[in-house]
This record gives sequence, C-alpha cells and structure tokens, in this order.
Amino acid sequence: MPPSAPVLLALRNPAFSAAPPEAISRRPARKMRSSGADGGGLSRREHAVAVTRRVVLIHGAATTSRVWRYVVPLLGGFEVHCPDRPCSGNLAIEVAALTPGCRGALVAGVSGGATLGLALAAAGVPMAAAVLHEPAVGSLLPGLLDGVRAAYESGGTAAFGKALYGAAWTSAEAPADPGAVRRDLDMFRAFEPAPPAPGTGPVVLTVGECSPTVRHDSVRRLEEEFGLPVWPLPGARHAVHLDRPDSFAAAIRRLAGTITEPGG
Repeated sequence: MPPSAPVLLALRNPAFSAAPPEAISRRPARKMRSSGADGGGLSRREHAVAVTRRVVLIHGAATTSRVWRYVVPLLGGFEVHCPDRPCSGNLAIEVAALTPGCRGALVAGVSGGATLGLALAAAGVPMAAAVLHEPAVGSLLPGLLDGVRAAYESGGTAAFGKALYGAAWTSAEAPADPGAVRRDLDMFRAFEPAPPAPGTGPVVLTVGECSPTVRHDSVRRLEEEFGLPVWPLPGARHAVHLDRPDSFAAAIRRLAGTITEPGG
C-alpha cells in the first residue's frame, strides 16, 4: 500500500456509512470466514478489498473522535473514519449506531472503544478485522474497573480521565455532555464478553508493554476464554492512542496485511 495521506472522516452522526510491532500469541489469528448469504455478510474477497480501503477508529469513555488525532496521520493509504458515539449508556444502541459503518471495515478501538469492538464481533457484525486494545472483560476479571469508578465518584470526569488514561489525558479530551462519562462507565462496568460470532473477521487483542499487570491479566483471560491472539505493543500503556500512536498504527497495518483473498 503506498504511503499516501489518509482520508479522515470524523463523523458527528454515529450511524455513518462509507463507500509491525513484536507479537506474542499462543494461537494464530482466525482465518477470515464468509458469513454466507444470510444477514448480508461479506465474502472473503469483499473483506480483503474493504480492509485495504477503510479503517474505523472507535473512541472510549471520556473522549471523542478527537482522541485519534495522533493515530490518523500514521494511517496513510487508508480511508479513516472516526465516529463520535452517542454515549447513550445502552450497549445495544451503541452497537446499532456503529454497525453500518463497521461492516467490511478494519475496526480498531482503545479501552471502551475496544470493548465496543468485542460487542460488535459478538453480535456478528461482518467486520473485515479488529484490533482491540485492553477492553473491559466483565466477570473474567472482576474489579478491573473499580479504580476508575472510585476516581469518578470522588472527582468526576477529570479524575476518571486521569485514572484511566494517565497524564496524557486532559479535560480537552472529554465530551461536551456532562452525563456521557457516567453513562459510559455504567455500561462498560456491566459489559460481559462473548466470543466473536461466525461471519466476523479475525479479532486481535493488544496490550501495552508498560501497562499494569492487571491489564495484562485481563487480555490473557480473554485469550484463554475465546482463543483470541494477543499482541504486546512496545512502549505503550492503556492510552496507546495518546502515548504511542505509532505502536497502535503499526498493529493496524500489520493486521491489515494479514487479510488475504481465498487461497492467499
């Protein structure tokens, strides 16, 4: 793929439509499967074509599409979409809003955005592939989000953002709606993961090399439960899109490069 400038679409309507780090994994990424004719799924060939064109970046809690400003310039050659989610607090509404734009795309998310990527895969949305950085894991690791919940209760959005993302996060990242963070937090704390449904492309988990032990534990439990491969990202922490956008962009490019046509 030529290193041309990315096409960025930061869409305010979340129901949008649109025309290598080192890796450690005990299991290889799943082969692309066709979802057949039912549900309007994409063939392997259609997946392969789509992924070279379109990347969707999903933001998490206490952020907006602006959080991707360091990653997008590193994705030359892709058509990049950065939707602003409704932050409704309802997982079904969030998945429904994201589904039209994520069909046939390589989907990438960090934190809550990664959690929504898992939800899209479990719902059978025919994504070409997904790169998901340190999502929530529900009862696979109880208490994972207790620290950020306590931060929110004691200091609101500002304390929550710093606790979740670290020093790279500032209040400029937060959504204008003062209730959005509370709704997202409640939704992600209630989330329970499920395996990707037939018809989705390969799902890869990533974890920051410098992330705390609990984050490494969380992705390992998803790996063990659902057989999802895990790629560590060099020099990264939880807020990889702010701290090490190069590592996350490299993971996106690497996964895109593995998606081939049938027989490829």
